[in-house]
Amino acid sequence: MIGISRLLSGRAEASDALRYGSATAGHARQPRRADGRKPVVVWNCTARCNLNCAHCYAAATDSAGRDELTTAEAAELMEDLAAFGVPVVLFSGGEPLLRADLPELVARATALGMRAVVSTNGTAIDPAAAQRLRQAGTSYVGISLDGAAANHDRFRGHRGAFEASLAGIRNCRAAGLKVGLRFTLTRHNAADIPFVFSLLRDEDIPRACFYHLVYSGRAASLAGEDLDHQGTRRALDGIIDHTADLERQGLIKEILTVDNHTDGPYLYLRMLADHNERAEEVMSLLRRTGGNSSGIGIGCVSWDGSVYPDQFWRTARLGNVKDRPFSKIWTDESHPLLTALRDRWRYLKGRCASCRFLDICNGNSRPRAQAACGDIWACDPACYLTDEEITPA
Repeated sequence: MIGISRLLSGRAEASDALRYGSATAGHARQPRRADGRKPVVVWNCTARCNLNCAHCYAAATDSAGRDELTTAEAAELMEDLAAFGVPVVLFSGGEPLLRADLPELVARATALGMRAVVSTNGTAIDPAAAQRLRQAGTSYVGISLDGAAANHDRFRGHRGAFEASLAGIRNCRAAGLKVGLRFTLTRHNAADIPFVFSLLRDEDIPRACFYHLVYSGRAASLAGEDLDHQGTRRALDGIIDHTADLERQGLIKEILTVDNHTDGPYLYLRMLADHNERAEEVMSLLRRTGGNSSGIGIGCVSWDGSVYPDQFWRTARLGNVKDRPFSKIWTDESHPLLTALRDRWRYLKGRCASCRFLDICNGNSRPRAQAACGDIWACDPACYLTDEEITPA
């Protein structure tokens, strides 16, 4: 994640300790390794979903996934994650609210000392569901909203999805739950970025995450609908400009971009061009995040217990929690992919290998490189910086 609002304003945000607090600011360039830090874990707790989203990385369906973890197995997973020191569990899907035991498992996670985040389409969050999530100790609810009504409903494959999701946002707000938007960028909805910022103001929503498309699950068929490099630059400029405008108005919102660490150097270069005196401070913060964290600072457990380096990389199975605890799988230094990801600078090819921003990008998205190029160590095709911009001075 790239904290656009944090980097632009310099104002501390709630996630600073997790994002910037455990790396080595000011040290020599070095690959990002695990170094004892514990990952945020995404748990796709069900394959079932009530919508049919075109860009669903999990390829969710209207029926439960085969061999989904039982409540008892999920509780055992929470115990292991907590004992391992995982700081955050993100309950995702499918649609996590279709699991009747979700509040129970969220409560188990929070009782064990972890933060519990729920990623949802929001359509199942009526006032009673919002209260259950709040009482369970949910720290944040991220609701997917991919633009204005027409675009959102088309993406979701369901007429009326926009209004149902907006009702879920309002119900979370009324229950006292922190709630934010999750927006996946494509060429078909990038023009709705101003609408999203208007919604933040009008509905008093404190946070928005703009996701770059990763070609996984059903989204594999959308690679041709991804923004081209110039379109991505325009989209980032819009996000940056709208964020700065909120700041000038005194409206405190947390704005992030996700799944393309090119956004960090792009923001830095823009600040340099604008003679912004905070540019070098921003570079220092970006170095502390260390870039892409697949297999290091983020991991995924699927509905059947399979473990992956991140939630988008469904071709890179590391093991299964039904056979071994997540903590054992994650610390298995004999696994070739997991070991390579933690020393990936040795394997990256092409422009990545010599890029001057490698220490703040870490090679970007490996599953996107694999999907587009058939090679997990190829350059991520979503990197939109020019050869001149990435060449060391």
